[in-house]
Amino acid sequence: MANKFLAALFGGTKQDKDIKRLKPIVEKVNSLSTWAEGLSHEDILNQTQEWKEEIQSGQKKLDDILPWAFAVAREASARVLGERHYDVQIMGAIVLHEGSILELKTGEGKTLTCVPAAYLNALSGEGVHIVTVNDYLAQRDATWMGPIYEYLGLSVGVILSTQDNQRKKEAYSKDITYGTNNEFGFDYLRDNMKWRMEDKIQPKHHFCIVDEIDSILIDEARTPLIISGQAEDDSKSVRTADSIVQFLKECEKDPATGEYYELSKFEMLDKDAVAAFDEKGDYRIDEKSKNITFTKQGITHLENILKSQGLLITSKDENGEDTTSIYDDGNFEYIHYVTEAVIAHKMFEKDVDYVVKDGEVQIVDQFTGRILPGRRYNNGLHQAIEAKEGVKIQAQSKTFATITFQNFFRMYDKLSGMTGTADTEATEFKQIYDLDVVVVPTNKPVKRVDLPDLIYFDEKQKFNAIVEEVKKIHLTGQPVLIGTVSIEKSEVLSALFRRAGIKHEVLNAKNHAREAFIIGEAGAKGAVTISTNMAGRGTDIKLGGSLEHLALKKVGTEASSEELKQAMEDLRPEWLKANEEVKALGGLYIIGSERHESRRIDNQLRGRSGRQGDPGTSRFFVSLDDSLMRLFASDSVKNVVGKLGLKDGEPLENKMLTNAIEKAQLRVEERNFEIRKRLLDYDNVLNEQRNYIYEQRDEILKDEDLSKRVLDNISDLVNSLYEENKKDINSFRDSLLREFTTDFSLSEEELNSSDVLNIINQRAERIIQDKENLISKEQFNIFLRSLYLRNIDKRWIDHLDALEDIKDAASLRSYAQKNPLVEYKNEAGDAYDRMLNDITENICRMAIAVKFTLRTPTRTQSAGPQITLGPKRRESHITAQAQQNNTIIRTTAKVGRNDPCPCGSGKKYKNCCGRNI
Repeated sequence: MANKFLAALFGGTKQDKDIKRLKPIVEKVNSLSTWAEGLSHEDILNQTQEWKEEIQSGQKKLDDILPWAFAVAREASARVLGERHYDVQIMGAIVLHEGSILELKTGEGKTLTCVPAAYLNALSGEGVHIVTVNDYLAQRDATWMGPIYEYLGLSVGVILSTQDNQRKKEAYSKDITYGTNNEFGFDYLRDNMKWRMEDKIQPKHHFCIVDEIDSILIDEARTPLIISGQAEDDSKSVRTADSIVQFLKECEKDPATGEYYELSKFEMLDKDAVAAFDEKGDYRIDEKSKNITFTKQGITHLENILKSQGLLITSKDENGEDTTSIYDDGNFEYIHYVTEAVIAHKMFEKDVDYVVKDGEVQIVDQFTGRILPGRRYNNGLHQAIEAKEGVKIQAQSKTFATITFQNFFRMYDKLSGMTGTADTEATEFKQIYDLDVVVVPTNKPVKRVDLPDLIYFDEKQKFNAIVEEVKKIHLTGQPVLIGTVSIEKSEVLSALFRRAGIKHEVLNAKNHAREAFIIGEAGAKGAVTISTNMAGRGTDIKLGGSLEHLALKKVGTEASSEELKQAMEDLRPEWLKANEEVKALGGLYIIGSERHESRRIDNQLRGRSGRQGDPGTSRFFVSLDDSLMRLFASDSVKNVVGKLGLKDGEPLENKMLTNAIEKAQLRVEERNFEIRKRLLDYDNVLNEQRNYIYEQRDEILKDEDLSKRVLDNISDLVNSLYEENKKDINSFRDSLLREFTTDFSLSEEELNSSDVLNIINQRAERIIQDKENLISKEQFNIFLRSLYLRNIDKRWIDHLDALEDIKDAASLRSYAQKNPLVEYKNEAGDAYDRMLNDITENICRMAIAVKFTLRTPTRTQSAGPQITLGPKRRESHITAQAQQNNTIIRTTAKVGRNDPCPCGSGKKYKNCCGRNI
């Protein structure tokens, strides 16, 4: 009521104002339709080339030609696909071009909507990236929309996870590139690990359209992208922790409240009573955050178990007394391993949070129900689940590169996106990405009827009610789609349907390969489909079934595109008849088996029905056992249910209860937003550091004269050493020897001279120049580039590990009334400065210390440089390009890949200095 009053007072809602602003532009595009229809194909190609030249030369801006470009794109679509953009689709394309988020309901044709915006922005020549949620949709959309772009004179590429570097590079060179959010992000990280500029594949981040933007930038934003490699093998510790879980027990709960016993609930004011308080268990579970906390008794119990197994490192005091503790340095890690093991057993369910497939634990996306290939839980949780399931435990991973989706997509000059449900997350989009959400109306009014929720006492009653409802609807022939929140629930319902004799299809992460077919047929007469979430499926459910699938049944999957097209035309009358028959039955009936944590996901499920003015119905079945109700609904819901009373198997249909459920969803959304915001706050610290490191890497890759950079680094380091030791000149000389393994042959007179810094810089320059003269400037530059990149990459990887430890330590500062984020920023900044200093010092030392000597070749050898590092000679790495021209003579025995690294790190050579060889 208040919103309506304010809207009337200030001239309408935001949506009204947006539509009012966009309508004149749409009308201008419409007025140019006749002009566009009169253009031949050659005219269109010439027009595209002319616009490209005008935009790229700065004669015109994109907004200057928008109506004309959109009119041409609409005409090309009509000619190539026989699909002419509706006015609402043109309106949506304008929103995308403006760099905003378009909310256009499911079934309104978002894939086609983005074509005019992509065409217009591709004219700048800087590339357009169109992001989808999986490889199938990326390939499908590129194949589907590609002919339109090609007709307009643009090139189209697609990047897939299965492609090699060269094929991806070709795809990125096109005017428009389709791909997944994961692949775009990983390619960026991989590019910044390359050792040659020509090997980088991803160009400038200019304009990006993200399909299902809420799924990608919100649902998946809690998990950063990580490129990692194997670290130390700790599978023995993981298995040990897994075996201990059975001996630990959860704390007892008060039967009356279902909550853990708390000390504060007892009148125990004296110290003895407090000390004697027993929490009645080893650990407490926090279901909301999926975490566990050990009690004091639990830690003692764990320590005793580990001691009895002889797993703790023993220690004794000066009197020989055993002081072994789980808190000792070498023992403390067991708390972490056992914590993750308990979480794996108690908080993560098979076929809900993950599946076991081909002997591997694979994560299931809780929002889409899809498997997330290559993704692993961090902090050892994935290994703990592998131990629980009895599959091979993969070694702990070491992070090489990482970035959040938030920070990756914010790199684009202009970011836009589209989805059927974004308005509920408008605040987050504005705060995090500075993106406005614009809601565009449907082409035809929505006729779907959204029925009130039915609320049952427990899950068994709810599932029985769903079976009875589906049985009743199925007899009429009306198609039914049942949405579930997990694989487990979909399989429970499937078993009940089989028992009831209801023929049906199941779509979840276990049969992902048949996704397009199952969804395509979900609107056919008599179809019953169970699906684990419907977010970002990318395929419309058409009443009467899919015309394309009908044609494929006739001509077979091996038929040519022309044969398929002809079959579709022949079968169209039959399909239209089936379409009208299902409409007469009431369209698609949507059943939600429970409310999701997010209102958006519920709306996405509902939005599968009622597309393009079709009839439809939706209803959610809820029970008090549902996780949302159990964890987040307030006690008032239970009180209301208690007052109203629930008879055996009878539902409640109450508006107040429905509102309470939506309030619970709002609380969860707010909590999840805080989690994503906290992740971003921490990653912003890393992001500044990452951007600088990657910029420096690019400069080094491009620099053809790195000698100047090295000499600048040496000069800075010498100046710093002098400032620290100028009061004691002998201490200065010692510092030079320590940092460079040389004092630059300084005499006593030169050392005490006021010009000592210039003398050292000149000698450093001479040393570098001599090395260049010996092996050539080009080859010395290759050596320096290798030296820089090896040092930067190795220390950056170590720094990422250090930041994880700093983050864990900072989180504990909250107990001391300190802000963990502030503590993290301070300590991360100090660690970053130390890393940069270490990189500089090591490069300066190596550049001065390395020695190249030419030796006379034998009959089987050609002349080449011998490399010596410092007083202790070690083999140095030279790239393959240098090795083509010179023979590298070893000064030590060859180091095997599995031998200890000669640098003294304690790691195997292949995991240390030999990693990039």
